[in-house]
Amino acid sequence: MKYNPQIVAAYYHDVGLPPPCFEYRFHDTRKWRIDIAWPEQRLALEVQGGIFIKGRHSRGAALLKEWEKLNTLAEMGWRVLYCQPKDVCTMEMVETIKRALAYKSKE
Repeated sequence: MKYNPQIVAAYYHDVGLPPPCFEYRFHDTRKWRIDIAWPEQRLALEVQGGIFIKGRHSRGAALLKEWEKLNTLAEMGWRVLYCQPKDVCTMEMVETIKRALAYKSKE
């Protein structure tokens, strides 16, 4: 993890976001976790590190496992946002999260 959850939580509080959960375990039998989550709204923020240095998120076997996790999230009704570690505490990401939290399905 390339970000400090306490700093992120404080920043999100200061900019008016609801408190997130960090490393949220969303599945009953798998050990999958969401990096940053708002479970009541079923909104996930996945922080994709190492994408430019052949890290986990850019290698075949790991990507297949990641897709399995993300597809399961979608099946469970979650919406997933993505960013890299340096963007977790940017106003652009905050605005994206705010829009996603405010979005109401037309169902």
